[in-house]
Amino acid sequence: MPDAPRRLGVLTTHGRPDVVGEARDRLEAAAAAAGVEVVPVEEGGLDVLVVLGGDGTMLRGLRAMLGTETPVLGVNFGRVGFLTTVDGSQLDTALARTLAGEFRVVELGTLEARLDGATHAAVNDVVATSSHPGRMVDLGWEIGGERLDDQPCDGMICCTPSGSTAYNLSNGGPVMMWGLEAMAMTFVAPHSLHQRPLVVPRGLDLRITNRSEDLPVTILVDGQAVTELERDDSIAVAVGPEHCRLAVLSEVTFFTRYHEVFP
Repeated sequence: MPDAPRRLGVLTTHGRPDVVGEARDRLEAAAAAAGVEVVPVEEGGLDVLVVLGGDGTMLRGLRAMLGTETPVLGVNFGRVGFLTTVDGSQLDTALARTLAGEFRVVELGTLEARLDGATHAAVNDVVATSSHPGRMVDLGWEIGGERLDDQPCDGMICCTPSGSTAYNLSNGGPVMMWGLEAMAMTFVAPHSLHQRPLVVPRGLDLRITNRSEDLPVTILVDGQAVTELERDDSIAVAVGPEHCRLAVLSEVTFFTRYHEVFP
């Protein structure tokens, strides 16, 4: 268990402003009563970042805290909220325990995408997809320098354990437990009867090459387009050097969240 926080940041969802605004007011009042300073996220030096929102807001919070030691604790005001620790209806109890330091921290791995000397860190996933929706692309892939195949498909998802329950899961990919140092790879609508998802450990780089005749491939990092691959261009993706820090209440585990969110 960490020490009780003295400096706290707050990040809120863009939706439901009336509900989340009232929740933020309650958070700031509870922090003031406990002698905890609420500071802008950009100011840095936070002991904990509290997210009021769903998984999209949690993703923003985790990305914002990359490269720091600040854990991110989520209170769900969204739809799924797999990475959050409690529902919004439990806000007051969660705040009291958080302000007392009654939470633990889980280390979450990241991915690193490398292209032309530039690197991009991903909390959830790196996705290669057709730049022209509805048109199939041909992706070559190799792992650890060993060429595997050229696969006609709609795209390919490379995800972290924490990202495995997002786009990857909806495409039939494997669920990975928090804390694994691994990457899952799942093709989107592969034109094959035999293509299956694959999980690899840290140290094995994946290289994706655009083998399409006349279609560029867009690379998305956590849902944001970062580049396009023309024919024979490639990108390397691997388990990254950075970690996110997810704060959860003591009784919350990967499996409690898994059973609550995916009954």
